[in-house]
Amino acid sequence: MKVLILNASPRAGSNTTIAIQEMVRIFDDEGIDTECIQIGNKAIRGCIACNFCAGTGKCVFNDIVCEIAPKFEEADGLVVATPVYYGSSNATLMACLDRLFYSTHFDKTMKVGAAVAVARRGGLTATYDELNKYFGISSMPIATSQYWNGVHGCDKGEASQDLEGLQTLRTLARNMSFLMKGIALARKEYGLPVKEDRQGTNFIR
Repeated sequence: MKVLILNASPRAGSNTTIAIQEMVRIFDDEGIDTECIQIGNKAIRGCIACNFCAGTGKCVFNDIVCEIAPKFEEADGLVVATPVYYGSSNATLMACLDRLFYSTHFDKTMKVGAAVAVARRGGLTATYDELNKYFGISSMPIATSQYWNGVHGCDKGEASQDLEGLQTLRTLARNMSFLMKGIALARKEYGLPVKEDRQGTNFIR
């Protein structure tokens, strides 16, 4: 089994990286493979609603988002981890996720998603809620923990002092591993849930 991890911090050795490493230790213990991709230092432009992907299943901009897409398709789970900027996710991450989720046509049903936010002080829960929306719209179960998935730290390395935050992430990684393994067993026995044809409606006709 495999988890794809997107690191939205632009800095090497950041507090966001410390948070991710805490989860990776647990995934290793659980026999789950991980791949971490740092996107926070990449130039990723936002979606322009051109609908090129409607016919190709691939974004019109041939950048790291297109490299991430097949890795996401083969993964059993996705972790998105971000520093908090102005009470929200890193804008690079949002641009990446908008295009990644919209342009890819593969079925994301029952891939497990987890969001992690890292902040000096505030904005953790707002960012956590913001990121979970991508999973909720894609039939992806959302992995939870003993508290909202966040770690505090401002200066480089301070996240290592947030003992409760790090414990929250260890619990998150264990819960996520359990979910992925349980879903894999259920898939063998029962298959995936039946999907209806999508009924799309607009408020203005």
